[in-house]
Amino acid sequence: MKYYSTRLVLLVICAFVFSSCSGSGDSRSSTKEAGDNSASKSQNAEGTQPNGKNSEYPQLPEKLAQADLENLDRTTTKIADHKGKVLLLNLWATWCGFCRQEMPLLVKMQDEHRDEGFEVLGLNIDDESIDEVNSFAQEMKLNYSLVWSNAKTTNELLRISKFQGIPQSFLVDREGNLRGVFTGANPANLKKMEDLIASVVGE
Repeated sequence: MKYYSTRLVLLVICAFVFSSCSGSGDSRSSTKEAGDNSASKSQNAEGTQPNGKNSEYPQLPEKLAQADLENLDRTTTKIADHKGKVLLLNLWATWCGFCRQEMPLLVKMQDEHRDEGFEVLGLNIDDESIDEVNSFAQEMKLNYSLVWSNAKTTNELLRISKFQGIPQSFLVDREGNLRGVFTGANPANLKKMEDLIASVVGE
């Protein structure tokens, strides 16, 4: 699982962002709600789910839903295995400073909405050992599941967001529809993410 090329690109971008921003967040970060016409058309021009039911939101591509993600115990899971839950896919790495900034909010939302069927799934994009990831999770007091994302899956998500940096998150509703894409750790964007998650969980 050697993804050094992906890490190099993202590391350069994060370094640039750190050099051009204060500690408050990524000045280039943006929020894209999947209900917007641009996002919907790029993912699913018809807005139709596999069962034929119309939806104003795009379905998460099947190749992403069925992609294998490696758990810390070396078993595998798929995004599709979590259908029925509101799922936040969060791309991160231990070396990403902005990832650290947003993690307390992810922990808070996991605590607040766990009983309502909400789940954060942290997708590590790097070749980091189990011990490194576990140590980081303990340090940050993470209360949500962590998995490794392979290069192909990571690149598919980056293609959706059109943003070549981390952190970034993808909100998927109980039916497997993509409801929001959030890039960077700008406080305003994190507030939008928190509000949208509360809304989708409450549907």
